[in-house]
Amino acid sequence: MQKKFLFFFLFILFYQAANAWGFWAHQRINRIAVFLLPTEMISFYKENIDFITEHAVDPDKRRYAIADEAPRHYIDLDHYCVLPCDSMPHRWKDAIDKYSEDTLKSYGIVPWHIQLMMFRLTDAFKVKDKNRILRTSAEIGHYIADSNVPLHTTENYNGQLTNQIGIHGFWESRIPELFAEDYDYFIGKAEFVTKPTERIWKTVLESHTALDTVLSFEKKLSQTFPSDRMYAFDTRGVVSSKMYSQEYTSAYSKMMDGMVERRMRSSIKMVADIWFTCWVNAGSPDLGKTEAKELPVEEQQQNETEEKAWKEKKKQYGHYHPETGTEGVK
Repeated sequence: MQKKFLFFFLFILFYQAANAWGFWAHQRINRIAVFLLPTEMISFYKENIDFITEHAVDPDKRRYAIADEAPRHYIDLDHYCVLPCDSMPHRWKDAIDKYSEDTLKSYGIVPWHIQLMMFRLTDAFKVKDKNRILRTSAEIGHYIADSNVPLHTTENYNGQLTNQIGIHGFWESRIPELFAEDYDYFIGKAEFVTKPTERIWKTVLESHTALDTVLSFEKKLSQTFPSDRMYAFDTRGVVSSKMYSQEYTSAYSKMMDGMVERRMRSSIKMVADIWFTCWVNAGSPDLGKTEAKELPVEEQQQNETEEKAWKEKKKQYGHYHPETGTEGVK
């Protein structure tokens, strides 16, 4: 109990810039992962923890500006195979040879994109480019977290094929927003991943294995739960939104027996492990000697374009993805 109190004291101390309602779970996953890092890395990451937290959601913001960003967040495994999906190529070249690049991008590429981001982060460590290290660390954390979500592994990503519209935000945002303060974040220290490709695919397949529970349990609950107690209205600022009630959310979370907590813990541990692995593969550079290089003008302009598109929210490319737990309820 004392350890848990100490952890949350430290956590709150470094929680100044987190947006508690926007993309809540992604930001928390990145932030907690920092505390799993070894001594040689943790000072650098803690000094920049606000950046790591805030920019955990950049890939989702980018989905309002760039169509090619969307498939990096998911993979529709049920388009290709049924579990255990032994026929699915784990290497990008092999997957292209079997399905074509156009097909892969049509149904999601998250496991292969995480591999690409690992190469980018390793290179950023090698050249000691502070901005690239932080930016790539924040963004790879996002894709890793997505790979841990069952609804990021299916064509039925928002329950639209089973009359469960809104289940994506319900599972991924509403549950952690309500209950994640009580989750157990004593996960252990970051560990070197000897076979990253296998680790990535193991995670994706674990997520996909949990999909049937995610869908069938909510379906069963919705058929037995009093309909007049399923929803509630919540006011945030001047906006009042319909969402699943705390009572219904709690019942669903309990039915799944801690699944959301387990997937969050898996995400946090994997993010820290991958950051650590990239650093070791880069030769374990002294992060106190990194240099903050100015972003190229083209990249600065692209960032401004992406931010503008996100604020306008005219179109989100690819599979539906919630920013909070308030969107898209039935």
